Amino acid sequence: MNLDADTCFGALAARDPRFDGRFFVGVRTTGIYCRPVCPARTPRRDRCVFFARAAEAEREGFRACFRCRPELAPGGGPVDAVPRLVSAAASRIGEGFLNEASVDDLAAALGVTSRHLRRAVAAELGVTPIELAQSRRMALAKQLLHDTALPMAEVAFAAGFSSLRRFNALFQQRFGRAPSAIRRAHGDGAPATSLVLRLDFRPPLDWDAMLGFLAARCTARVEQVEAGAYRRTVRLGGRTGWVSVTRDPARPALRAEVSLSLAGALMPLVARLRGLFDLDARPDAVAAWLRRDPVLSRSLRRNPGLRVPGAFDGFDAAVRVVVGQQVSVAAATTVGGRLAAALGEPVATPFPGLDRLAPTPEAVAAAGVDPIARAGMPGARARTILALAESVAGGGLALHRGADGEAARAGLLELPGVGPWTAEVIAMRAVGDPDAFPAADLGVLRALGEASGRAAEARAEAWRPWRAYAVMHLWTLVAGGADI
Repeated sequence: MNLDADTCFGALAARDPRFDGRFFVGVRTTGIYCRPVCPARTPRRDRCVFFARAAEAEREGFRACFRCRPELAPGGGPVDAVPRLVSAAASRIGEGFLNEASVDDLAAALGVTSRHLRRAVAAELGVTPIELAQSRRMALAKQLLHDTALPMAEVAFAAGFSSLRRFNALFQQRFGRAPSAIRRAHGDGAPATSLVLRLDFRPPLDWDAMLGFLAARCTARVEQVEAGAYRRTVRLGGRTGWVSVTRDPARPALRAEVSLSLAGALMPLVARLRGLFDLDARPDAVAAWLRRDPVLSRSLRRNPGLRVPGAFDGFDAAVRVVVGQQVSVAAATTVGGRLAAALGEPVATPFPGLDRLAPTPEAVAAAGVDPIARAGMPGARARTILALAESVAGGGLALHRGADGEAARAGLLELPGVGPWTAEVIAMRAVGDPDAFPAADLGVLRALGEASGRAAEARAEAWRPWRAYAVMHLWTLVAGGADI
């Protein structure tokens, strides 16, 4: 977003939710920075200074507002155009990569020098990788102090700090008060058996459509949709547990209830949930671009809050797409459940029927073809899943949100039994590419009235860079959607 001061002040004065998370306003007289939707009285124009990111405001000495809570603002997703390297770095940092590793390690993982990475991040985001990581840690810590009864040491640990003393000192410096003062102000609360986190988004969000899509594709015993909630088992950073996500009826946000066993993995957990539900999307920008097509315009009027369902675990989602080749959604779901029962590990949850972790690529690679095929699929498809598992386990194929979409497509197409349709759908869901487009998909062709993928590709050129969102609208226009 171009930070034109007049535009920003107009959005601030209107408390326009479309701009939430796209900029922050610092108030010179108070030293506080806010979201554009802050309920506080609008400051005078000459007292405002605008920042593209919270970390920039913090670097200039502004402290986060305790009313609008900038740590909850929707972030920048794939719809925000930044160079691929910076996008990948920000994604890794958001998942907590720098909590236990260095900038040099991050640069090596991204295939560049640390000097180049620092320069690229500073040029695009206005902050260093360390400043960005510190801002994310502080934001999560503040959220946990507001919304949970976690002991102080566990808050520090969950937010990525290895030292409670260091956490206390940085928090005091950043927010102008000790973390214990925030905890006292919001009450210590009774000991809990789970944590509840708030995940804000820019409205609209069609939660029912999101749940409907995921419900049809849930892997039995690993995921379930029930009574307006999406639930799944979780393995992150050596920790296991569960999460249950519902719509917050009072605000544009989701509520994620998380098992206490995952308290040390909250940064990657939150990042993955935001990706799964596409919470960092900008529906206004997508709609403004796609509504120029008469077919898409019809769906946008009926379904303005459609998002692109992502993946909590990229490998798990990719396996589900491969299993779904040339079979119905229901049949693929059944086979996926059998595969999880055979190769996934048991885990305890309070939800009946939810008791298995999704199989890891290492476990699937070690199993060989026969156990995979016994889940109920042809040998050729079992060999495809085995090759997929070996490639991911060996590090040759990255299937996570923010990964290089073109590299992921190229790696997938090298696997036996993977064609363009499979590669595009995996790029769409596992990698989170907003421009992925399975041109030969039957649902897409039917909705467009086209006879070939080539014709659909030509029609879709005008939809770049939002073709994945167009696909969701096209699937919605045809009964039953696509068999993925």
